[in-house]
Amino acid sequence: MDDLDKKLIDLLKVNARLPVVKLAQALGCARSTVLLRMKALEQGGIISGYTISVAQPTPAGVQALVLIATDSSSEASIIQALSRRHEVTKVYSVNGRYDLCAQVHTDSLEEFDAVINRLRGIKGVTDTMSTMILSTKLDRPD
Repeated sequence: MDDLDKKLIDLLKVNARLPVVKLAQALGCARSTVLLRMKALEQGGIISGYTISVAQPTPAGVQALVLIATDSSSEASIIQALSRRHEVTKVYSVNGRYDLCAQVHTDSLEEFDAVINRLRGIKGVTDTMSTMILSTKLDRPD
């Protein structure tokens, strides 16, 4: 990958929908060169898709990460139980003292408290630890 490829990638990161003509103008090269470079980057796995990123409004209420320790035989049923809770938006498998990390969004601390109590009541959950999300300092698109 040379400087032209890097510049092309930088332009696509800013706007993945730029027409090839505009990319060629910005890079100072022919359209055919841009097309060949893009194809090579796609085939090499450097570029895997062209998407848009919609800015998410900051949710009101409470956002938290909840670490969950489980007995190892119950993890699948715990994940299934978490998936039925609309307040749980993501679940990650993690290593260390805890086995899972759930991202939780609620409208209030009272609702969050109730959700945590329900999560602790799931069969196989042996411990939880919550961390409130105060603000987002970096949010890169995938």
